[in-house]
Amino acid sequence: MTATIIDGKAIAQKVREQVARDVEAFAARTGRRPGLATILVGDDPASAIYVANKQKACREVGIEPFDHRLPADATTEQVVELIERLNADEAVSGILCQLPVPGHLDGVHLTGLIDPLKDVDGLTPMSAGLLALGLEGLRPCTPAGVMVLLEESGVELEGAEAVVVGRSNLFGKPMAQLLLAADATVTTAHSRTRDLASVCRRADVLIVAVGRDRMVKADWVKPGAVVIDVGINRTDDGLHGDVDFDAVREVAAKITPVPGGVGPMTIAMLLRNTLQAAEMQEERR
Repeated sequence: MTATIIDGKAIAQKVREQVARDVEAFAARTGRRPGLATILVGDDPASAIYVANKQKACREVGIEPFDHRLPADATTEQVVELIERLNADEAVSGILCQLPVPGHLDGVHLTGLIDPLKDVDGLTPMSAGLLALGLEGLRPCTPAGVMVLLEESGVELEGAEAVVVGRSNLFGKPMAQLLLAADATVTTAHSRTRDLASVCRRADVLIVAVGRDRMVKADWVKPGAVVIDVGINRTDDGLHGDVDFDAVREVAAKITPVPGGVGPMTIAMLLRNTLQAAEMQEERR
């Protein structure tokens, strides 16, 4: 058996094209465009690239980007003042505070100050609570993107045993909640899980996000399983995921590559979230 490759680039492009059509319909109906405000504190090169890519993607689908940059020594009060101003700005549909922030700032605290209706990262306590209760709200971009990958690939989640390796607030916890909402039976595993390999081997759907280069080997994977690799590890021999792709590909039924799998979905879902936020705010007007 050689696994079918789940093409994240193609699926993300499909999402972007639909968002672009929906943005034009929104603009025609309301007379305004959704707007995404990004906040970048400091001059971290990787973060600057991420923000630039998000703004470029916004322009490509007709969303208005607003670029806000603060120096690395910006105070908590300065960042809070900016977030409060953007919360009140009707031209801003979504707010994204690029993480990580400099060490003297508390990224969790700052993110929590974003208006939940503008929380396009889906990370505020309100957004997490809505997800946990199964109520409408903005979902974290990467887990939401994984759900779209699974749906577009024809993966049946109802009754399936899903294992999520990773328990972060950013990915692992919301991923498990989304799978539960789709009627999967979910196990959350992590660095303290006993006999992690055997837990992974139970999975019909195995989703890995731990940041350990090619940790998951072929004998960790149930034959015919669907494997979603969320890891990104930069090594001397290139970019790799948390899954030993070449080996696992010979066991799994479907698998995402790194790069080109989950990664492209994150920005695509950010664009979708920004449009959803604009629509939610329009309903409240």
